[in-house]
Amino acid sequence: MASDSEEKVVDEINSDDDDDVVAQLGYTQELKRNFSLLGMVGFSFSIVTPWTALSGVLIIGVESGGPPVMVWGWLCVCLATLAVAYSMAEMCSSYPVAGGQYSWVAILAPTQWARPMSYLCGWFMLIGIICMGAVNNFVATNFILGSAQLKYGFTIERWHTVLVAYLIAFLAAASNIYFPHILNKLSKAIFVWNLTSFVVCLVTILATNDHKQPASYVFTDFQNFTGWNAPYATCLGLLQSAFGMCCYDAPSHMTEEIKNAQKQAPRAIVMSVYIGFFTGFIWIIALCFCIGDLQATGATPTGVPVIEILYNSTGNVAGTCTLASMIAIIATVCANSLMAEESRAVYAFARDNGLPFSDVLRRVSSARSVPVSAVLVTAVVQMAFNSMYLGTTTGFNTIVAIATQGFYLSYLMPLLSRILAHFSAKKTRLEGPYSLGRWGIVLTVIGFLYLAFVCVVSNLPSVTPVTSDNMNYTSAATGAVMLVSAAFWAITGRKKFTGPLDGGLVGG
Repeated sequence: MASDSEEKVVDEINSDDDDDVVAQLGYTQELKRNFSLLGMVGFSFSIVTPWTALSGVLIIGVESGGPPVMVWGWLCVCLATLAVAYSMAEMCSSYPVAGGQYSWVAILAPTQWARPMSYLCGWFMLIGIICMGAVNNFVATNFILGSAQLKYGFTIERWHTVLVAYLIAFLAAASNIYFPHILNKLSKAIFVWNLTSFVVCLVTILATNDHKQPASYVFTDFQNFTGWNAPYATCLGLLQSAFGMCCYDAPSHMTEEIKNAQKQAPRAIVMSVYIGFFTGFIWIIALCFCIGDLQATGATPTGVPVIEILYNSTGNVAGTCTLASMIAIIATVCANSLMAEESRAVYAFARDNGLPFSDVLRRVSSARSVPVSAVLVTAVVQMAFNSMYLGTTTGFNTIVAIATQGFYLSYLMPLLSRILAHFSAKKTRLEGPYSLGRWGIVLTVIGFLYLAFVCVVSNLPSVTPVTSDNMNYTSAATGAVMLVSAAFWAITGRKKFTGPLDGGLVGG
C-alpha cells in the first residue's frame, strides 16, 4: 500500500498490461476484455444518445424558456460537459477500475475524508445509474406503447407501462447473463443503427413538414409557462439539456473489459460526448422547427411529445410508427448497455465491501465471466423503481430527478477530490497516458462549478404556485440516499469498506 507521503499514481512504465494495472490497484482481473475502442464508443453512445434522451424530456424545455433555451442551453451545457468529460477521462486513464467515480474519490480525496467520501459517492453513483436504467425502461416503453396507441387508438394505462418496463428489464438481464460475448458486436451494431436512425428521422421530419416554425421562434422567442421570472425559468430549462447529456461515465465502469483501457476508455468517454453534442444540437433545432401547437404536443394521447411532432410533420401513421420504432429499438438496446454498466458498478462496489451481502454480489460466474448476482439484483431494483408508477403519476418524474441528481453528485465528488488534491500539500499528479497536463486542473474547476450549479437547480420547484402535487422532491430523495448510506456506513461500511489499494484505504 502506498504511504501517505507517496504520490498516488499508477506506475505506467511497469503496467503496460491491463491486468497489471488492475493488480497495482489491489484487484484480481476476473472479467474478460472483449471490447475494442469502436465497441466501447458504441456502448457509451448507446447510453448517452442525447438526441433520443432529449426527445424523452422535451416538455421541460418547452415550458421553461421554449426553443431558445433548448437550443442555446444545449450549446452551453455541452461545452461545460466537455470540461467534466475531459477531467473524468484523465482520472479514468490513471485509475482504470470498474468502480469509476468512487474509486477516484478514494484515491484523490484527503486521507482523513477518503473512505466516507468514497462510500457516499458510491451510493450516489449506484442510485443514479440504477434509476437511469429504470428511466430508460420507461422511455423505451413509452415509444413502444405510444406507437401502438397512435395505430390502434386505445388508452394507455399505468399498468401497461409498468409491465412493458418489466419486460425490457428482464430481457436486458437475460441478455447480460446468457449472451455477454455479443456485447461488443452489439455495441458496434447499435452505434451504426443509432446514427442511421438519427439521419433518417432528421431528414424525414425536415422534408415532410410543410408548416415549420419561423427562425425567430426557434432562436429568439422566449416562452415561459412556469409562473417564475425569466432568469429562473431559464435555469430550469437547462435541466433538459443536463439530463440529455448524462451517463458518459459508462466506459469507466467497463475498463476491466476493454483492451488497452488506460488509453481507450478515456477516448470513449470524450468521443461519446462530442458525438452526442453534435447530434443533439442538430436534432433539437429540427424538433423546434417542426413542433406544432404546444398544448397539443404536450397533451398528446400517445404520451410522447416527439411522436406527436413526428406525426405533425409526416401526417402519416405508418411513417410515424416506423420512425418511433427506430427510436424504441435504440432505447431497448440502451437498456441492455445500462444493465451491463449498472451490474459492473454494483460488482465493483461489492468487491470493496460497500454493499450488504457483498460476498454474494461480487461473485463472477466462471463459465460466463459475468457478475450474475449483480445483474439479477440490478434488474430487481430497476423493476422496483418502475413499480412506483403504479402508485403515483409523478413516479416517473421522481425517478428522473433521483437519477439526474445521483449522477451529477457522483460526478461532482471526484472533481472536488481532484481539486483538493491539487491545492493541498498532498498534491496528486495524474500521470496516465491520457493526460491534460496543466490544463487538467483548469477543466476540473470549470466542470466542478457547472456540476454544482446543476445540483442546486435540480432541487428547485419547477412551477408556481408550489403545491404538494408539483413540488420538487429531489432534495428529499437525495437526503434519503444520504441517510441510507450513513446507516450502512455505521453498520458495516465503517469497518469493512476498503477501496483501491492505491488509495491507502485498507485498514484505514
